[in-house]
Amino acid sequence: MNTSMLAGRLHLDTLTFAVEEVPVPVPGPGEVLVEVRAAGVCLSDLHLIDGSISPIFPVDAVRESGAVTLGHEVAGVVHALGPDVRGAWVQGQPVVLQAGQTCGECEDCVVRRRGSCRQPLTRGVDYDGGWAQYTLAREDTLVPLPDGLPFDQAAIIPDAVSTPYAAIVEAGAVRPAQSVGIWGAGGIGAHGIRIARLVGAAPIIAIDPLPGARERALAFGADLALDPTAPDFAQAVHQATAGQGLQVAFDFAGVGAARTQATAALGPGGVLVLAGLTPEPHTVGDSVNFCFQNQQIRGHYGSSEDHVEQLIRLVSAGRLDLAPSITAQVSLAEAADAVARLDKKIDDPIRLVLTP
Repeated sequence: MNTSMLAGRLHLDTLTFAVEEVPVPVPGPGEVLVEVRAAGVCLSDLHLIDGSISPIFPVDAVRESGAVTLGHEVAGVVHALGPDVRGAWVQGQPVVLQAGQTCGECEDCVVRRRGSCRQPLTRGVDYDGGWAQYTLAREDTLVPLPDGLPFDQAAIIPDAVSTPYAAIVEAGAVRPAQSVGIWGAGGIGAHGIRIARLVGAAPIIAIDPLPGARERALAFGADLALDPTAPDFAQAVHQATAGQGLQVAFDFAGVGAARTQATAALGPGGVLVLAGLTPEPHTVGDSVNFCFQNQQIRGHYGSSEDHVEQLIRLVSAGRLDLAPSITAQVSLAEAADAVARLDKKIDDPIRLVLTP
């Protein structure tokens, strides 16, 4: 095995991204070295590169080097085991990596409160991710893959699919026959549409300024696709919901104007879930009416390990077909080009996947 490899590294002080040759990491206690087969390119990666977001709880290695390997959507095969790995992992076993891990040090982690951590770490943000030929994974962040699930489809389940899944079934708690509005039909929102349909939402209204994205939204199961800049937008939502407004709205775009529009489209008891990331503030214009209508705004981030496992079962059982979500496979060496394609929305990608 070579001692060096290619990795897509972001230098945090200068916000400079480049594919560089770095040493192959060595797994420590409880860690597994994974040979990466596919890694998704997410809008969050773009936000890291442009400085819109930054590591919140960087590990010592990231702080000391001032750089991090990007990539939080990762699938591959087990390559080597570190000391004290307790699971029955074997070399060559297909796995997908959870998009993050608990810190293991805060009070909630120490007392082992399941699903609770005060300093959750995100792969490819706070510690090195999977835009590389090999990557390290703590044993408890590995999820085995069944035979027949392609690596490119498996890789995007953490985040691209699991984030909207968790937003819809947990944060939004969408129930059958509820009216749902989804702002943004890109990499996250497109899957949100499919999941909303899976849980029985009706009608599902997709909102996106790009004609191609609206066409895709309809193909993915939306009942109606609207241009948010259209002068009759509010009237169209009113008509589609029989004058009741939306029961649950999701911002998957991470755009302040979308959040303002979504808030205005809520009906009595309506809930807005903020799943897209943006540093922009959100203001409720008519707060008296907002309270009178008993409306709510809920923040949402990521998903849990259970959500990824559930989705793997759903995809394997044929309930979700992720093949249409893979816009293109791009060589890891050309990761910068993939980032530019996402940034400029060239061919309006759902997910570009890097292949080492």
